[in-house]
Amino acid sequence: MAGMVRERRGNLAEERDRLVGRRAELAQVARLVRRTRLVTVTGVGGVGKTRLVRRVADELQPDFTDGAWWVELSPLSDGSALPYAIAEALPLQDQTTRPMLEVVAEYLAGRETLLVWDTCEHLVEDCREAAATLLTVAPGLRILATSRRPLNLATEELLTLDPLPVPETDEDDTADAVLLLADRAAEAVPGFAVTGANRDEAVRLCRRLEGLPLALELAAARLRELSVAELNQRLDDRYAVLGDTDGPDYDADPPWHQALRTAIGWSHELCTPHERLAWARLSVFAGSFDTETASRVLADERLPGAKVPGLLAALVDKSILTWVPTAAGERYRMLDTIREYGAHWLRGLGEEHQLRCRHRDSYLALAHQADAAWTGPEQIAWYDRMSAEHANLRAALELCLAEQDGPAAQELSGALWFLWFACGFAKEGHHYLDRALALDPAPGLIRAQAVWARGVAALAQGETETSLRLATAFRAAVAGDTDETTAFAAAYLEGSSLALRGRQAQAAEVLDAVPHTRPAGGRYDAAWFLLRAGRAFVHVSLGQLADALAVADELCAECARRGEVHARAYGDYVRALASLGLERAEEATAHARTALDGKLRLHDSTGIALAVDVLASASAAAGHAEQAARLLGIAEQVWHALGTPQMGAPELVAAREACEKQARAALSDRAYDTAYRTGYDTDLDTGIAYALGGS
Repeated sequence: MAGMVRERRGNLAEERDRLVGRRAELAQVARLVRRTRLVTVTGVGGVGKTRLVRRVADELQPDFTDGAWWVELSPLSDGSALPYAIAEALPLQDQTTRPMLEVVAEYLAGRETLLVWDTCEHLVEDCREAAATLLTVAPGLRILATSRRPLNLATEELLTLDPLPVPETDEDDTADAVLLLADRAAEAVPGFAVTGANRDEAVRLCRRLEGLPLALELAAARLRELSVAELNQRLDDRYAVLGDTDGPDYDADPPWHQALRTAIGWSHELCTPHERLAWARLSVFAGSFDTETASRVLADERLPGAKVPGLLAALVDKSILTWVPTAAGERYRMLDTIREYGAHWLRGLGEEHQLRCRHRDSYLALAHQADAAWTGPEQIAWYDRMSAEHANLRAALELCLAEQDGPAAQELSGALWFLWFACGFAKEGHHYLDRALALDPAPGLIRAQAVWARGVAALAQGETETSLRLATAFRAAVAGDTDETTAFAAAYLEGSSLALRGRQAQAAEVLDAVPHTRPAGGRYDAAWFLLRAGRAFVHVSLGQLADALAVADELCAECARRGEVHARAYGDYVRALASLGLERAEEATAHARTALDGKLRLHDSTGIALAVDVLASASAAAGHAEQAARLLGIAEQVWHALGTPQMGAPELVAAREACEKQARAALSDRAYDTAYRTGYDTDLDTGIAYALGGS
């Protein structure tokens, strides 16, 4: 999931596709991007738009000081999610309450950046409006889009991508279409080559499929079972059956789309009945998916769950699915054109609504499973898995909202509190939770959890007036609830809000109103850990350093026992603050680096920024003024992306100002500014490595 420091998957393609042919088009698009603010590559489905722009982005990346970033739009069903998808792709994690498009525009305003928007056709109006806004305020921005329809902006340059050239003569085996067929066939059948014995049939196949890349790739996958001659005969038979019959939307495309329809339809016919049903049902997934979730969504009396793993493997062999290894394990994805075909069949089966509801219910169950396991030893694994499922979680939420199902929307968005709060998506949580809560005001435990989730999201955004109001609403909502963890949840939300507003004595009173011992499980199991971290921070703010260390030590010990990382890192952060107050700079540095390492593992940008801030203060206290200035610059990078420096907390702002003053006093202003700028301008991954003890 997005975080300020993470694998920069947005820069490069997830799939390492080989681009066969297209040299002229690649060079042409690259030239257009260098001279034009907005370039849209158009063309029919399956013509290779995505693969081409991936390669263009890879080639142009060194030209852009602030990188080339990939924004995948096909999983989005609602245009309101577009700014969040752009922000997720960028190293941006603003936690303020400003509109996300405004935040993205401000971030890009002073940068030289290439954004690649892939698959815009279903969000053309939203993309047009976003592009107009961003290009107006960000002179260093270039946008490269793929779409079957132009965005229709005055500044837009269009390049229509045609199919690959087909052989002009039967002896020509150097045309790009033949080269692609040979390349993909060699993957399916090791040792395959176009020779004198099969050249005529290969050339005929490329002509029959009119050079359309996806059609050729699907055909190549069939060469495991058939010769090229047999493949041609099967395709001829299918054309004879189809004739020139138009299907839905096909008549709007150039004639070569018939070739794609033929190739996909023929691949569909050659699938077994169970493979066809799996293909149709898999179309409800957004982005990628894993075997476990696919089994839950697909399986019923018509399609036994035990068959699903084998069906996925079979669909990979037929090039219907792509296998994608990730940090969260093995996953699969489907090309948009293939998904559209499956969705068409799913509608024809009358199963679309049923399967979308099954998809939603599966992700609701997954959210509850992740929530229950969040404070346990698999926290990092759950972070990875829920990051990989982000597109599907959005799709499930959008279905709830589209159907005006308030309880389901509140249950799902509330169960995802950890995603909004601990994984850097507070702003997106704000977006979904507000919509969910507005749908159904009826009281109940499900709504109460959504209120709490909205409260902690507001807390993460530094929106303490809102979080205090929601703390009151949450207390009223859980009055009489026998789950004792609700008291901890309410105390954490109210007490931490007061602490961030600088009202430390009141915060201490609220946080001390609940027992210090941890309850044995409950709906808000994580609240005890969060509350103890908050209480330790308040002790530091009140100058009670020994008490702060005692609470933080207790918290860290319990987290270590359970294998929990998120709250443990906050415990180490408070240990660093307390050690610094006790003038133990070396000890503070060690604790701060431990905290930073933990927050880095969860991509928790707020925690990263806090840890680097205290590292800077420890460096200044140890007499390393230049290092302190550089660390302040690194931290400021992160705070700038978050939007509210030091979360607006008076004590943290004052500590940061004191650190700068101390460093400036030890250096000249010029030396301080040089070191600070070095930190601020360095690549963030390099900066974090430096903070962790690198050179």
